[in-house]
Amino acid sequence: MNMSLYCCNGKWLAVDCGLTFADDTLPGIDLLFPDPSFIEERRKDLVGLVLTHAHEDHLGAVAHLWPRMNCPVYATPFTMYLLKRKLSEAGLLDRVPLHEIEVGGSVDVGEFGVNYIQVTHSIPEAHSLAIETPHGTIVHSGDWKLDPDPLVGPVTDTKRLAAFGDKGVRALICDSTNALSPGRSRSESEVLESLTELVGELSGRVVITTFASNVARIGSIAEAAAANGRSLVVSGRSLHRNIEAAKACGYLQDMPAHLDEDEAGYLPRENIVILCTGCQGEPRGAMARIAMHEHRHIHLETGDTVIFSSKIIPGNEKMIGLVQNRLVYDGLNVITEKDRFVHVSGHPARDELREYYGLVRPEIAVPVHGEARHLSRHSELASELGIKEAPVIENGDVLRLAPGPVKVIDHIATGRLALDGGRITATDSKTLQSRKRMMFNGIAFVVVVLDGKQKSIMTPRVTIRGVLDHADSLAEAELHDKSVEAAETGLVNVKDDRRGDDGAIFDAVSQSVRRVLKQASKGRRPAVEVEVVRLA
Repeated sequence: MNMSLYCCNGKWLAVDCGLTFADDTLPGIDLLFPDPSFIEERRKDLVGLVLTHAHEDHLGAVAHLWPRMNCPVYATPFTMYLLKRKLSEAGLLDRVPLHEIEVGGSVDVGEFGVNYIQVTHSIPEAHSLAIETPHGTIVHSGDWKLDPDPLVGPVTDTKRLAAFGDKGVRALICDSTNALSPGRSRSESEVLESLTELVGELSGRVVITTFASNVARIGSIAEAAAANGRSLVVSGRSLHRNIEAAKACGYLQDMPAHLDEDEAGYLPRENIVILCTGCQGEPRGAMARIAMHEHRHIHLETGDTVIFSSKIIPGNEKMIGLVQNRLVYDGLNVITEKDRFVHVSGHPARDELREYYGLVRPEIAVPVHGEARHLSRHSELASELGIKEAPVIENGDVLRLAPGPVKVIDHIATGRLALDGGRITATDSKTLQSRKRMMFNGIAFVVVVLDGKQKSIMTPRVTIRGVLDHADSLAEAELHDKSVEAAETGLVNVKDDRRGDDGAIFDAVSQSVRRVLKQASKGRRPAVEVEVVRLA
């Protein structure tokens, strides 16, 4: 997820406000956002939020975090179309000051002159930003590549990048996603050719799953299906939403008509291609529901083929593996980018980075959008190209670009927020810590009943979950009995003058029971909850 802040003469400009998806280390959590606390405290000086493009990791958090930022938002038509839908669903559409900027346009936002420069990416209207300030121009690359034959939108506007390079660029804040990859990323038009050939080789139903926001790939899959005389069936709300937005903004105009998923069962298997969401194995995605036989309308058979037209995002290996293994177990053919040429990156490889630097010619390079190894290799590449300053920074670093020498002058607290149902909370909140502890270590519930004289009137009730394997009933029974004894011991150890204090009873009983559970679970620390019931 992405969110950057630029400061000039005491005023702040935010660029992008994205989200990412949680993994199974955060039980019950689907979405994660950047923590905007720093800029929230300074929002009276926040002049605007500028969006580079419509991918979820760049705009997905706006509808959730805007109330904390309370500033104007700027975007081009396609990005604005999708943003308005999100804001409408959140009940914010009438509250947020929205400014639609023409493709390749410019706008003054407080101290900042923001120039949108068209670049090629896997979604329409991706832009680099040339941000002009009294202290020099900053180019914020956003997500981009140099595709000579894109299927959606124009080629990257190298002339305009070069024009800003001619004027002088103080710093380039640049995409590092593929900084480890030599050469150039391949063209989307080549993926179209490969998919068309591959679909022509296959019999039975063909299912292709990809990122719902990859509008260029959606177009490629639709063309590949049509070229082989197959009807396209679309499954997944986000796919329908993005196709609608693209067509409304003038893209995918030649895309053949597609069918809804409830029509898939009425066509011969060899006559359809099913395009669906869930390429990362998301449990709620259409692909996972199909694989687990939980989809209402789509049911695959032995000999059908599933193509993953995507890469594996780090952290999603387990979820994707579960889906793919289930498909193979059911006798389906599974094809990934390791088997055939079915995916191309929307980000620049090393030769493209070299070309971009040659156009912009910055004094300073600041690698972003990648892991530490990507940033480090990007910095080395910039140095090889003659850039004298190419600092590798961390989240929260405050980097001075001008005036004066480049230097990290401060570090602010950063973190992630989690969407827990309809509530936003910190990922290190007590609620999530307790939930993780229960998930990984198990839990015991103890009920202690006292009479009006603070005396126990029944044996403590103990319920244990997730500590031992239920299949070992003898061990479970033994642990239960030991835990009851421990609860009684803990209660006996509470002095008479403290028996009126529920907290004292909780501490004594929970500590006593926890020791037994820790020993039984070989060192884990199950949670223990104690309820004290008092009868008059």
